[in-house]
Amino acid sequence: MNVAVIGGGYAGMAAAVTLAERRVPVTVFEAAKTLGGRARRVEYRDTALDNGLHILVGAYGETLRLMRLVGADPDQFLLRLPLTWHIHDRFSLKAVALPAPLHLLGALMTARGAPHNERISATRFVLRMRRQGYRLQRDTTVATLLETHGQEGSLMRHFWRPLCVSALNTPPESASAQVFLNVLRDGLDGDRAASNLLLPRVDLSRLFPDPAADYVRAQGGTLLTGQRVSAIDESEGRFTVRCGDREHAFSHVVCALPPYHAAAFLAGVSALAEAAEAVERLAYQPIHSVYLGYPTEQVLPAPMLGFDSALLQWAFDRGALSGQRGVIGAVISAEGAHEDLAHDDLALLVHQELQQQLGPLPDPSWHRVIAEKRATFACTPGLVRPEARTSLRNFYLAGDYVASAYPGTIESAVRSGVAAARLILGRA
Repeated sequence: MNVAVIGGGYAGMAAAVTLAERRVPVTVFEAAKTLGGRARRVEYRDTALDNGLHILVGAYGETLRLMRLVGADPDQFLLRLPLTWHIHDRFSLKAVALPAPLHLLGALMTARGAPHNERISATRFVLRMRRQGYRLQRDTTVATLLETHGQEGSLMRHFWRPLCVSALNTPPESASAQVFLNVLRDGLDGDRAASNLLLPRVDLSRLFPDPAADYVRAQGGTLLTGQRVSAIDESEGRFTVRCGDREHAFSHVVCALPPYHAAAFLAGVSALAEAAEAVERLAYQPIHSVYLGYPTEQVLPAPMLGFDSALLQWAFDRGALSGQRGVIGAVISAEGAHEDLAHDDLALLVHQELQQQLGPLPDPSWHRVIAEKRATFACTPGLVRPEARTSLRNFYLAGDYVASAYPGTIESAVRSGVAAARLILGRA
């Protein structure tokens, strides 16, 4: 048995590590020279940036487990903060030192910037969802769910809405309420550690994909970066992977490409028609990451800071997190009018909104805008996503879009890779 993993993002590397741990020969093909896929390092002005600013949480159990397995110490690579939700000069919420779920209920009851009646209403909403096991008889939108249960005003604007956009990368008006409740259940109503915010101290390739590659090589596996797969042919239960002018033979394939690239390998294969149709139905949401280079003495009031403004959602002090002094990273999740702006104009607007919120700032000496136009699938109600196991024997899918209870996150990608590898190991 030998396995081809097509794609060196978080899903592909999770699959490769899981197979390599069992000494299964594995070869990873990655078209880019840098591992990580839609969560990877981007070099700019001798500075390691990321193509997307991501927040991890303590509930990312599989990601943290695999990081430890490959020698990427989470305590060193991640800044762990108790659940803290701070919208500058508008709203703040912080977990209290009580067992779950009292830590969350206490946070809602003591939140600053929301009237007493809203805090009572939010607490009742969480308790009601908890009593029904965070399950809905029929999926609906997050906006409808929250409106039905009287969630409005400051808490809606400063907590529920940004939580939905941050977690699902989909506006509440079109986001799946059931998936939102799954996130609320596991991330905020799990144990206290599950609700911790984990902010990367290193670039996203170094966080897991690069150490994973070292681990796979140490177990006898192969990494082929800068190698784009042009075709995958199947005959009598075996697969031929074409890459450049070479062909490689494998017993199994894990296709860990983004769905819009995976579609090219699914189309035209009758056994993969169902998976191809599910992928074709997916819509996508963008993430824009805006980096501004200020003088080295410039800092934010906190490593992660939320904003109530027309454009800006969250900003990260890269100096406090990774030693990149003076670099501020801002993230704008999901769709909006900002998508039509030129990158220079978008960076200028982010700078102006920072000034409006924080006071006078020096002009940045440089900026870099990274737009992932299809950063995640649009997590809408009742969405049918493809399964990891396909109808083509020994051909599996992995990626944050594969069927699960969760939105398109790093943890979803990692879990899907582990699941695909375990299907192979179970069949073996």
